[in-house]
Amino acid sequence: MVTIADVARRAGVSPSTVSYVLNGRTSVSEVTRRRVERSVAELGYHPNAGAKALAGRRSRIIALVMPLRTDMYVPVMMEIALSVTTTARRRGYDVLLITSEEGPEGVRRVAASGLADGVILMDVELDDPRIPVLREQGTQAALIGLPDDARQLSCVDHDFATAGALCADHLADLGHRAIAFIGYGFRIYERHAGYAERTLAGFAERAAERGLSFLHRPCEGTYESTAQALDRIFAERPRTTGFVVQNEGAIGPLLSLLRTGGRPVPEGVSVVALCPEQLAEQQTPALTSVSGPATELGRVAVEQVLRRLDAASQDTAPEDERVLLAPTLTVRQSSGPAELS
Repeated sequence: MVTIADVARRAGVSPSTVSYVLNGRTSVSEVTRRRVERSVAELGYHPNAGAKALAGRRSRIIALVMPLRTDMYVPVMMEIALSVTTTARRRGYDVLLITSEEGPEGVRRVAASGLADGVILMDVELDDPRIPVLREQGTQAALIGLPDDARQLSCVDHDFATAGALCADHLADLGHRAIAFIGYGFRIYERHAGYAERTLAGFAERAAERGLSFLHRPCEGTYESTAQALDRIFAERPRTTGFVVQNEGAIGPLLSLLRTGGRPVPEGVSVVALCPEQLAEQQTPALTSVSGPATELGRVAVEQVLRRLDAASQDTAPEDERVLLAPTLTVRQSSGPAELS
């Protein structure tokens, strides 16, 4: 199927310029208009019927590309999705849900169909294969996540590098020097999920600055995998007194294993988790945690994509926004001075 991106490449213009020509915009020069029209005829491109009927108007729909995988913490994903939906409805938009399992082809299908005015991507990887598709199609988009290359897009994310640094500083301030970082499973790091890699990088950089030694151990989040990770940590670093956990599934098993293993929290070891506040408060003892507002991610992403749509409708280049939400460290009962260990 010939797409608007194919026409743009043939004519040597951007996809948005092709869209302007097809919608009868007067801001395109006559020379460019003729080149685009010739490419349309040569390639046999036929605009989506719905898009033709809506020429000059918006569909009032935003596509949300949402992850539905077992290695994701579903409550947070749902909280973000709910925020996107409610914010969009307040602005007169509906939300079309697309699962991320469809990958780049799912994004291309939605972008080429004209069903949605803009797209919001969740679960963004550092080198996300869906992003080039958005650029090819000239789609206005906002990302909940920060890729390495965010040109022609807007992004909002938690400042995960700072979150990791906060964990290192808190344990260092308490006198801990041997730290273990229990992260997500191997697949998360293999696909270069930004939230996992940026947190670890921020923690590692601050740990080096504070003179901490640390081990990073990926974990699938089951009781068995957490037990294996913990055994490896104490076998390699028996004097470990501090734990940072970025894996919601591993939190409960870790606390249980430390307790039954004769290392009570915080008298024996200290634990800091990167997790939602509600989850931290449900644990025994209540966890010292670093968190950020999930609902704010959804709200900002909707506002970003709508600003891009407004700019494009006025034939001006949308501003590429990058918003990082500051994390908060909340001290509870799971962390204490190293000399208590």
